[in-house]
Amino acid sequence: MSAFLALQKKLRTYLSKKEIKAIRQTFLFAENAHKQQTRVSGKPYITHPIAVASILADMHLDAQSIIAAILHDIIEDTGIDKQTLEEHFGAEVAKLVDGVSKLEQIQFESRAEAQAENFRKMVIAMVGDIRVILIKLADRLHNMRTLEHLSPERRQRIAEETLEIYAPIANRLGINVFRLEFENRSFEMLHPWRYAILRNALKKARGNRKELLGIIDSTLHEALKKAKLKHFELWGREKHIYSIHKKMREKQLKFSEVMDIYAFRAVFKDVGDCYRALGVLHNLYKPVPEKFKDYIAIPKVNGYQSLHTALFGPYGVPIEVQIRTEEMNKMAESGIAAHWLYKSKTSASSQAQLRARAWIQELLEIQQSAGDSLEFIENVKTDLFPDAIYVFTPQGEIMELPNGATPIDFAYAVHSDIGSTCTAVKIDGRLSQLSAQLVNGQKVEIVTAPNSHPKPNWLDFVVTGKARSRIRHYLKNQQSVEAIQLGKNLLLNILEMQGVKLEEIPVESIQKVLHQSNYKTVDDLYKAIGLGNQFAQLIVRRLLDGEELKISETDKKRIQAEPLHIKGSEGMVISFAKCCYPIPGDPIEGVLTVGRGLVVHNARCKNLTESRNQPDKCMPLRWAETVSGEFETELFIEIANQRGALASIALAIAEVDSNISTAHMMQRDAYYQQINVVITVRNRDQLAQVIRRIRQLSSVTKVSRNK
Repeated sequence: MSAFLALQKKLRTYLSKKEIKAIRQTFLFAENAHKQQTRVSGKPYITHPIAVASILADMHLDAQSIIAAILHDIIEDTGIDKQTLEEHFGAEVAKLVDGVSKLEQIQFESRAEAQAENFRKMVIAMVGDIRVILIKLADRLHNMRTLEHLSPERRQRIAEETLEIYAPIANRLGINVFRLEFENRSFEMLHPWRYAILRNALKKARGNRKELLGIIDSTLHEALKKAKLKHFELWGREKHIYSIHKKMREKQLKFSEVMDIYAFRAVFKDVGDCYRALGVLHNLYKPVPEKFKDYIAIPKVNGYQSLHTALFGPYGVPIEVQIRTEEMNKMAESGIAAHWLYKSKTSASSQAQLRARAWIQELLEIQQSAGDSLEFIENVKTDLFPDAIYVFTPQGEIMELPNGATPIDFAYAVHSDIGSTCTAVKIDGRLSQLSAQLVNGQKVEIVTAPNSHPKPNWLDFVVTGKARSRIRHYLKNQQSVEAIQLGKNLLLNILEMQGVKLEEIPVESIQKVLHQSNYKTVDDLYKAIGLGNQFAQLIVRRLLDGEELKISETDKKRIQAEPLHIKGSEGMVISFAKCCYPIPGDPIEGVLTVGRGLVVHNARCKNLTESRNQPDKCMPLRWAETVSGEFETELFIEIANQRGALASIALAIAEVDSNISTAHMMQRDAYYQQINVVITVRNRDQLAQVIRRIRQLSSVTKVSRNK
């Protein structure tokens, strides 16, 4: 009961007697449920949920949140289920508790998968009620405060996870007080010696800086008062240990260079005073132009607002100043929690709520597109880092994107459909590459086409989790459709050779094969055949109850005469071998490769020798009458060793409407060198034109194609 009394004292400051009574009853219920349990430290287990509830009470969260915090480990650690909680405390509390609870009853292949799946579950719960994440953050905060009782391995693992996931989430929701403690405690656990050295150095530097800090403080105060700015607060702001470490590491600075910066924060009543104060300070000390940031006009994605400026102070020392209103300062410290902490109904608080909900909705979209929980958490991590750029839509709306974002990221940020049908981009009115990195202030206009689709190479340059997950989702679905069609065609061909139609095979035989192969549907079986994970001949044999497959001489001739036609537009389940680079006009054969589907080779390729001994894997192919697209092929070019050799070859190739994919130069001797180039062509006729044009160069002595 003593553990509850401190919590009760906090609750009395903002909750009614009726609510506190309900929370007390919850405490007694939880205490009884956890009575046989203790923490690793030896303390009664109930001390943990009470501590979590106390952290939330500091934020003035509502009674239901406090009740859910006290009960948050009930489902995991006791025999009490969600239905029982619903009967005692209502559906809303039960839903909150279930949202925070881990998936203990499911067996996972690895710890990473378990963590990722639990995070995925929590995100889905967050969409319904954002308080889920606040309870989880408070739970993690208390666990971080008591890490010393765990083994070094567990401390390391929890600290890493906190630094990678929970600190960025706290930052994304604007809860700065959580973020700072997460970062410092994680850093202390991961690098104890480094932490101790920096802590002692910081303590020493604090004493050495007092005099100059006082001079700057009084000068700033005097200048602001002289400008008749009243009702403001100004104080020196100290960097926390982890941010010092991070700055030293990222910018390769010494500790003394980081501590040479004197940081202040000025808080005013209204926005007008903030901008007037900025003018006063810029008049007092010269500003550093590239260091000014206006986060009041353009808030950060987590709702943070402030003016940031850097000044050349007395004796040339750099001064960093943050200028904001009282409301902005509350939001900067508590973020979305300010909604409860200050009973705030201001626009800043509601905007933080809306931004947080929009972000969580985006997480839901990412998780719906992700193939599995590990892919989901990988995509989320890319969205949790705060460096941002601001660009404009053609209508003048501001879009915030992570640093390094491309037009594809922008398109998906506007809408998933715009991203998926993107074909070109205009940046500041000029056509640009889709892979170009955007910079602050650009106007971005996306050009779409109804029949356009995401391309696999987009994954090489997109940076946002939403874009990455949507592209992967489309490509996986597309590959599935293509694999199903290819697998069905291969199976029907083998059945036709046996004089059997698919409709003639008993349903029982099909179900038996599906059951034996662990496939739920016939499409799953087709997909496996199309991807090369199953061979059509073996499946047909099992469908016909183990009968040996008999192919007549007539069928053999027909197979040779009517092999599978390749159009070049089949998609991802048909690929072209990089060892021989087949192009339209070449004789071709196909090899079924596990996980990749059908790989097309030049029929003269040496790598086919082994595959031909496995008739299940090798099959004849031919080009369709109409072939679309461009195909890669490799040329070996011997050229005189002189300046501009590669440029002359590139120009010759471009003149014949071809393009270089890759080029590799190999020094042969002082006079000649060999250049290996992979070019794209439509067919053998165009390739012949390219070779003729290259041979016209006086410096070229030999051109041959890799087959």
